[in-house]
Amino acid sequence: MTARSVSINFPPIHYFDNEFVSLYEKTWYWISESWRYYKSHSCFPSKLFVHPEAEVLNQFETIMSTFFLVYSNGSCPCSSQLDVFYQKQEESGAIRSDYSLEDGSPVVVDSTNPDCLNPPLFSWAEYNIYHKIGNKKRIDEVLPILEKYYMWLEQTFMQSNGLYVAPLSATTMRNSPREKAYYLVDYNCQQALNASYIADLGDIINDKSIAFRYKQRYFALKTRINSMMWNEKLGIYCDLDKEENKLPEKTIAGFWSLLAGVPDTSKMQRLVDLLTDKRYFGVDNPVPSLSADHKLFSIDGNGYCGSVFSPFTFIIAKGLQRYDLYDFARELVIQHLYHIVGTLHKKGADESDIWEAYAPTGSYKKAQWDENDSFPRRRLLAYTGVATVTMLIEMVIGMNISLPRKTIHWVLSNYEVMGIENLMLRRNTVTILMRKAVKGWEIFHESKKLYYFTIEAPGKMRTLPIPSGRCTILVSKI
Repeated sequence: MTARSVSINFPPIHYFDNEFVSLYEKTWYWISESWRYYKSHSCFPSKLFVHPEAEVLNQFETIMSTFFLVYSNGSCPCSSQLDVFYQKQEESGAIRSDYSLEDGSPVVVDSTNPDCLNPPLFSWAEYNIYHKIGNKKRIDEVLPILEKYYMWLEQTFMQSNGLYVAPLSATTMRNSPREKAYYLVDYNCQQALNASYIADLGDIINDKSIAFRYKQRYFALKTRINSMMWNEKLGIYCDLDKEENKLPEKTIAGFWSLLAGVPDTSKMQRLVDLLTDKRYFGVDNPVPSLSADHKLFSIDGNGYCGSVFSPFTFIIAKGLQRYDLYDFARELVIQHLYHIVGTLHKKGADESDIWEAYAPTGSYKKAQWDENDSFPRRRLLAYTGVATVTMLIEMVIGMNISLPRKTIHWVLSNYEVMGIENLMLRRNTVTILMRKAVKGWEIFHESKKLYYFTIEAPGKMRTLPIPSGRCTILVSKI
């Protein structure tokens, strides 16, 4: 096993704030240093993306990393990172959260989590990979694995009331003040999300049986979350204790419901109200892991007592997009990115870098955890990369891509100099740039093949076939 730097042919981006562009470029440079190389007889693929100081391969971190590795123009394998876990699936269907980087054996990292659970998000990652890479054959290969994993979770951890029981560390939120929680709202929303995306994958390969079964499971779990975990007084989904009583803690766990499509419009608005209110989650750096009105909320973060984690901000922003709240999602992401940039440029070697987590309020700085000296990890790119690459492309610039549909959907919150160059879409390479011309704002396109381009600007939306070659579109003519 060795580690060495590699060159990555990432697609350049353009944005009027050069600090964001610089952060994007630095992330790709740092990513190139985060690979371990194994010999052919190893239990791992030849190239594995992992934190330089890691001793285990973690499921949640690996899944999160796929959301930005898909933008590497083929330089960084992402599907093979998930295959490591699939190849270790046990006869029962179990896939563990952590595996030793030395011999590939499962590792119990936390004694409270002997079954080694993590958020069950493989199906979401596979759905995203499909739309960015377009390998339909892969879905046929992985669906049996995902189904077997889902059934193990259902048979082992679902209770008679239809909700799932999991230890707190399975959600990664280890020191969150949720000690009395028995039915965890985030884990139940994650399993609902899992069912939803397995159904979507079934639809892609036209397997109506899989799609029907998992839509049933999704709606059943969604109904139980809504009927049992919604706290009308607090306006958020909450954990339950063993007797199914709602617990009063407002944590970031309740916002997983947005990504899973659980709330109706009125409940969604109540959640948005909490995200905008400075007394709760509307703090300087969105989104804190604990509501600011909680007695244990820390302005330094103190682990999951207020720290801001890029994957959670990503999950909430994607959830807001699901409800067509693009402008608000973009605002949250930009605020968070400014805190990443501010901390990176802070004077002093101990602060000037990118981190696993950030303080929620005050000056730009990394988070702290009173009882964990190794927190936050420096350059945990599996976390930070979803902000500095994925969110920057998909929410700040606003470009969302589906290779199988041959579509690029660009949501323009306002007119700014921005875009992406030389983005490889299998056998196609695309450049899309917004720029100011003599006749007004125009969008420049260059593509090797035909694709369909949807422009969504304030008050207007239009889909156009973009031929191969170069062309420009005047935004005022849309």
